[in-house]
Amino acid sequence: MQKPVLYLIPCPISENAGHTIPPYVQDIVRNLDVFIVERAKTARHFIKSLRPEKPLQEMVFAELSDNRQPMEAEQAFMEAIKAGRDVGLLSEAGCPGVADPGAAVVALAHREGVRVAPLVGPSSILLALMASGMSGQQFAFHGYLSPKRPELARDLRRLENLTRHQDQTQLFIETPYRSQMVLEVALDTLQGDTLFGVAQDLTGAAEFIRSLPVSTWKNMERQSLEKLPAVFMIYRGR
Repeated sequence: MQKPVLYLIPCPISENAGHTIPPYVQDIVRNLDVFIVERAKTARHFIKSLRPEKPLQEMVFAELSDNRQPMEAEQAFMEAIKAGRDVGLLSEAGCPGVADPGAAVVALAHREGVRVAPLVGPSSILLALMASGMSGQQFAFHGYLSPKRPELARDLRRLENLTRHQDQTQLFIETPYRSQMVLEVALDTLQGDTLFGVAQDLTGAAEFIRSLPVSTWKNMERQSLEKLPAVFMIYRGR
């Protein structure tokens, strides 16, 4: 019996961007019938769009859990590999395990001696970094910063110090409805020669990418960011 594989399946990061998933990835997904997912409803919608070999009703969709109790996803994974079946790990958007849950399942696969196969697809973090003009040699991703203005300003100053002392691009994300606040606090907090970048709706119809010194941002006509997924970047260098 062929040994099972855990496939790490990327998803589009914007509406109507199915073209960003390579054909070979789509072919693999069409032939899977066990999926570990962030949200079953979203996963079914994505997989249905690929016209899979089996009806959705015959597939297994196990949702990832946020708690530390034995996970439904881990149980589904173990049952599948014991039966010799391949498993797909599917993010809500982007790449599983990168700014998304799923690392625990990947770690379990390694412990069980199951081959892990990462598949090619869009990552908002890498796309933003590529388009930033900032250092791609050294960078760090920080997830979400503090949601309130005073604490956010403190976090931004900390990242600015990091990028200056370590010559390292600092990246973070925020919920769409806070994007405008992040821009305002950044322009009020960061030094004028610090580069600040915004990348919204990457690969989507409303894609917006801008990376400029804070002083230039301030001299421009007032920017109003849309309520869209965004990656923010800071770079000052030495």
